[in-house]
Amino acid sequence: MERKAKKVCESEAEQVQLVMANHLNGSGRLFGGQLAEWIDVLAGVVARRHCNSNITTASIDSLNFKEAVHLNELMVLHGKVTYVGNTSMEIRVDSYVENRDGVRRLVNTAYLTEVALDDEDRPTTVPGLICDSEEEKQEYQAGIRRREIRLQLQNIAKGKD
Repeated sequence: MERKAKKVCESEAEQVQLVMANHLNGSGRLFGGQLAEWIDVLAGVVARRHCNSNITTASIDSLNFKEAVHLNELMVLHGKVTYVGNTSMEIRVDSYVENRDGVRRLVNTAYLTEVALDDEDRPTTVPGLICDSEEEKQEYQAGIRRREIRLQLQNIAKGKD
């Protein structure tokens, strides 16, 4: 079933979290697993908005931590579709700490692959992606390269060179 293509902005989502004591690790910094959970949830929201169906996370390519996050800091996570295949979507989630004056500093970038599922939990076709800006077009092209790398790594893991 062919689905109508959507613009990147149609499925973008943002999530805001106040870092509380229960989110910290033993060193008093945001627990990486907590941030990974928030990222995974937001990526799922973005993917679901794009494909209008259930989704499942297939992979998380990278979680690049640029600096620590501390108690009472405000985390802002922003997600958007960067690339679509036949049944999968690549979602980029950028995580920021937002200062009291509204200035944001990037603390993490992650790329996730989400797969669209039909009512029987089988992969189903996703809508195409309309990239309006030059930045969106460049991100889409980079998504093609990241997908190729993912496939190469999967083949290596399976013992196929």
